[in-house]
Amino acid sequence: MANRSRSIQQKFYVTKPELDLIHKKMRLLGTGNKSAYLRKMAVDGYIINVDYSDIKANTAQLQRIGGNINQIVKRMNQTGSLYMQDVAEVKTILNDIWQTQRKLMLGLRFPQ
Repeated sequence: MANRSRSIQQKFYVTKPELDLIHKKMRLLGTGNKSAYLRKMAVDGYIINVDYSDIKANTAQLQRIGGNINQIVKRMNQTGSLYMQDVAEVKTILNDIWQTQRKLMLGLRFPQ
């Protein structure tokens, strides 16, 4: 106990619904350390938890699209010809990229 960096204990009382809400918010944040959570909330007033799942999905789709484009370019380099079918496929792929980006941007919520 003498080596603690935080030597001052604080206590406060909550109702059962308040405690349930604290636990729910901790689960949403993905933390099980109530002391750290309450300290952070008391000092900073808020915690921002960013959900990156849409960005990760977007990145995976862009990687697949990039692979498709590489295959098309390789075929063009091997044959020395540019086929309209390849151009149409690249246009479709680019359209997919833009649609993905639009969905991602529409899904974002900006603070007011």
